[in-house]
Amino acid sequence: MSTTHDERRENLRVPGSDYHSVEFYPQNNACAYQFKLWNVSSHGMCFLVKEGSLVLESLHVGDILKMKFYRSDDTEAPKSFEAEIKHITWNEEGRFRDHYLIGLSILNNDKS
Repeated sequence: MSTTHDERRENLRVPGSDYHSVEFYPQNNACAYQFKLWNVSSHGMCFLVKEGSLVLESLHVGDILKMKFYRSDDTEAPKSFEAEIKHITWNEEGRFRDHYLIGLSILNNDKS
C-alpha cells in the first residue's frame, strides 16, 4: 500500500514565500488594500479578489505597483517592492471559487 499521493495540480506548488500578505494603494485611490498572499503554483504568488470588488477596476495585467510585503512571523518590518501584475485569472471552481487570482512578480527592492 502506497503512502504517497498523486499530485493533481496542473502546476506544482513552489516552496512558501517569506511573505504572508501585501498592502498597496491602487491608482488614484486614497484607501490602502491588504490581501493575504497565496503560493498556489510554480507561476508564483498571488492574492485573491472576490468577484464584484471595486479594487478590480484599478488592477490590470502589466501594472507595476509599489507594494508593502509583510512577513508571516512579524520578526522584521514590512518591505517595500515594486511588483508587476502578471495575470488576472477567474476561478470558477475549487478552493478559490468566485474569486480572481491576481498573479504578482516582485521586480525590485525599494531600499529607502
